[in-house]
Amino acid sequence: MELNIGDKAPDFKAKDQDGNDIKLSDFKGKKVVLYFYPKDNTPGCTAQACNLRDNYEELQKQGYIVLGVSQDSEKSHQKFIEKQNLPFPLISDEDHTVHNLYDTWGEKKMYGKTYMGTKRTTFIIDEEGKIEDIIQKVKTKEHTAQILNS
Repeated sequence: MELNIGDKAPDFKAKDQDGNDIKLSDFKGKKVVLYFYPKDNTPGCTAQACNLRDNYEELQKQGYIVLGVSQDSEKSHQKFIEKQNLPFPLISDEDHTVHNLYDTWGEKKMYGKTYMGTKRTTFIIDEEGKIEDIIQKVKTKEHTAQILNS
């Protein structure tokens, strides 16, 4: 199901890097940056996470909660957070449940090969749980600017 600006963001329950349950509905009344990325510790995903980390204070000042989602395991997320000193939770979605709710798991092409993977996408969700913006052409090194200017 394709989501559009103005739609209610699908609620989900998933585990963060420490095995804690995270539900989108827990953040009602706050603005949420929900970003889907392909893989921990890869160049583009690291650049994106570090850009959000380096601008985290500004995002918080603007009232945003940041949640990253990938198909990596909780253990992989723990290592990524420790290595990059990330101040926000990462959600483990190994079975693609959250990806499927947000239509971010699908066919991709690289070097002439077709495979299934994460479509790098960021959803900006308002205090009422509605999708305020969808960023599909993510600039990994300038991602915070894209969010704050959305």
